[in-house]
Amino acid sequence: MSITAFAHHLGVAERTVSKWEAGRESIIPRPVNQEALDTVLRRSPPEVRDRFVSLIGSVTTSTPSTHDIAPVDEADTSQTRHPVDGKLMIHVGEGEFMSGAAGEKLWIPSYWMDAHPVTNSDYARFIASSGHRPPRHWPAGECPPDLARHPVVWVTWHDAATYADWAGKILPTDRQWEKCARGPYGTRYPWGNSETTAKGNFRESGIGSTTPVDRYHSGVSPYGTYDMCGNTWEWLSTETEPGRRGLKGSAFTSPFRRAEPSRFNDASTGMLDDDTGFRCVSMEIPAPTD
Repeated sequence: MSITAFAHHLGVAERTVSKWEAGRESIIPRPVNQEALDTVLRRSPPEVRDRFVSLIGSVTTSTPSTHDIAPVDEADTSQTRHPVDGKLMIHVGEGEFMSGAAGEKLWIPSYWMDAHPVTNSDYARFIASSGHRPPRHWPAGECPPDLARHPVVWVTWHDAATYADWAGKILPTDRQWEKCARGPYGTRYPWGNSETTAKGNFRESGIGSTTPVDRYHSGVSPYGTYDMCGNTWEWLSTETEPGRRGLKGSAFTSPFRRAEPSRFNDASTGMLDDDTGFRCVSMEIPAPTD
């Protein structure tokens, strides 16, 4: 690309790219620009990344491993609307992914993941259809209009599982949730490896409550799912011990250091709080009925 085209591709000023070219190895991009560069590299085709490895190897003492720079080109971004609850779902293809802090390779079959946590408006449709009890923060049992796009909270694991069953879905396992959050190459966070609280709703954000599920566009996972770090903890189907199930994602009440998707957390299935919600998965999308 020309300097003009590359600057436009990155979303930075032309003079910034010119400065990088002039300064070469002495330049350390600002974190936000480094994230843009990393994102472009992750989304590049294999031949571009191979060329990058070759070129970078000529100016450094060691060539970075493919894990250091590996993009998520295998990330399948197919989308569809589920015919029961109408939520947007993202396809996660079968294959290996790097799990946990140690990067253990695990293989899981393909599945579909909700692009966003279940919102208050989603939950209101479920209640209207099933007669299930509303969450405690709804005045007179009615969904507050200003919270319609916020994740539903004050739900137990049993509430979440009941919604999933109503929708013809299931709650995700810890492995399904982690792969969708980190991508097959196991980045530290959904957006990459940079430590930044600007990508989600954490304690350090100072908001002190939930936020709309589609607010943090720059914090989406390699598959395009939102709020995989911050906003609310999310219930999992994985049983950690009798009467307890896993949780992932951290919340607006959590310090950023707890946000890594590889971290462990669990709770009693009867626990409910203002920072705990859920999203669902489906192993296949049923055909809509007339």
